[in-house]
Amino acid sequence: MASFLSGLFGKKSGATAGKEAPRRSDKAETYKGYTIHPLPQKAEGQWRLAGFIVRIAEGGEEVDAEFVRADIFPNQEEAETFSLRKGRQIIDERGDSLFSLMSDNTRL
Repeated sequence: MASFLSGLFGKKSGATAGKEAPRRSDKAETYKGYTIHPLPQKAEGQWRLAGFIVRIAEGGEEVDAEFVRADIFPNQEEAETFSLRKGRQIIDERGDSLFSLMSDNTRL
């Protein structure tokens, strides 16, 4: 059951996790103390909704949660717009619990 929930809620990484941080987006947006980076993925000539959410943990380290959805868009700009929207929705629905529910090697 725990691995099922981890699969639903995302990937956590950061300095302590020993993982390389995802690349950054120049279209990043700060929302309610989090930074959303839209990073759509090229998919069969279109663009898949994807990105990651970053927050600064108590020790000053960055913690991030990656999300990928099945939604496909005809161009990168539209996929970035909807990735930001999805990031805001995830933050509104889960807030800090987003990071407490996750384990390494999982995605939202």
